[in-house]
Amino acid sequence: MRGCAALSAMLVAGILASAPAMAQDKYPSKKLDWTIAFGPGGGNDIMTRTIISIMEKYKLYPDKIVPENRAGGSGAKGWGYVFSQKGNPYHITSTSGSFITTPLQANTPWTATTFTPIALLASDDGVIMVNGKSKIRTFKEFVDQAKAKPPAIGGIGTVNVEFIVPKLLSERAGFKFDYVAFNKQGELTTALLSGALDAAMSNPGEVLGLLQSGDLRAIAYTGKKTPKALGNLPTLAELGYDLGISMPRGLVMPPDVPKEAQDWWIAAMKKVVETPEWKEYIEKQLLTENVLYGEDFRAFLQKTQGTFADILKKSGAIK
Repeated sequence: MRGCAALSAMLVAGILASAPAMAQDKYPSKKLDWTIAFGPGGGNDIMTRTIISIMEKYKLYPDKIVPENRAGGSGAKGWGYVFSQKGNPYHITSTSGSFITTPLQANTPWTATTFTPIALLASDDGVIMVNGKSKIRTFKEFVDQAKAKPPAIGGIGTVNVEFIVPKLLSERAGFKFDYVAFNKQGELTTALLSGALDAAMSNPGEVLGLLQSGDLRAIAYTGKKTPKALGNLPTLAELGYDLGISMPRGLVMPPDVPKEAQDWWIAAMKKVVETPEWKEYIEKQLLTENVLYGEDFRAFLQKTQGTFADILKKSGAIK
């Protein structure tokens, strides 16, 4: 026990010693506003609060970090708020798939590349799931029933990854569906459990407990390799539908913040991803660690934005 405590103390000391310089620099020096563009309990919310917890534990930020859920409009409300803070280095937000897709559909004054890029931290793949009481037990059974009767499929965001995946699947497998958008994970889960939805798309880390209890049943995984926690669940690629679509989890700041602020946050995130707490989060949430910083992250957003736009235009979801 003493050895473990000593090792933990050494780790904390090492991170603190190599943390971004603060005392001698003017930035940062006051409270930070962290916008979460969706409601509590979703992947965006979980990642944000995990990072804040790590930064507080290792004293990586000298003042308070105040998270606030600003849900609405598939993320447009929250990201629009951060966009309005142009040049202000005391605002930051976390990204998701709709960070890219929402401005493709809506008339927003910003796009994914408008903001100051900090870091891409992980890729978040999803599960297609049904109610645990459903007679559907396999993806093939789902497709067969969908061909006979268009299902109601739920997801977070209007044209997010949760919409893109079933849209591509419906075109390739030959069925129609009604998509129901939600802003909060809890509302999506409740709708599926109540029978208001026939199926739903979700990040597995957000519903793992319900999958393990049998209240919900996963029938396919969208990533390249199924996490061990999901057992023998087949991937869409194994089922003949290799889509190559995943949700980017990252951080951005308002447009035109000082470069010293961008550099400070990049340095801070390099420390966060080294911690055991971050490794535990990646494993627990069934994510794939995928790290890019600064302009490399902007280039990723630019490329992904183009890919999503092509898919949505071809499917008729946007003009």
